[in-house]
Amino acid sequence: MADTQANCFVTSQEDKAVDAVAAIDGELSLFDDWMERYQYIIELGRKLPTFPQEWQNDAHRVPGCQSQVWLEVKEEEGKLFFSGASDAAIVQGLVALLLRVYSGRTRDEILDTDPAFLHELGLVKALSANRGNGVEAMAQAIRNCAAA
Repeated sequence: MADTQANCFVTSQEDKAVDAVAAIDGELSLFDDWMERYQYIIELGRKLPTFPQEWQNDAHRVPGCQSQVWLEVKEEEGKLFFSGASDAAIVQGLVALLLRVYSGRTRDEILDTDPAFLHELGLVKALSANRGNGVEAMAQAIRNCAAA
């Protein structure tokens, strides 16, 4: 794997997906309104590892997203690790949230972690319909990788 690709995969700081969802919920609840939450989410996106330019193509594109979103997966020691990016700042942040929940997990844990948390945290409701559909498409793409 080229050097540009070696360090682009996300490893969550939480041991379990459910813990990552709880941590995200706690972090979002610190903000009084959605504008502050959006800024926080955008900041998370800026901290994502760099997604290699050579992966920003149709083979890596997530269908169903209004913005361009790319996803790559690798498997190591029975766990799936994801790298992702978007050309839109808020979507890049949503990619960061999803990768925090799903990356570095076993296939079973990914499949057992229902993306309903996106609704429970109010993320889908706070977005435009197209962006909401896009974040759900990203979650589905990750789950499809786990099911493959």
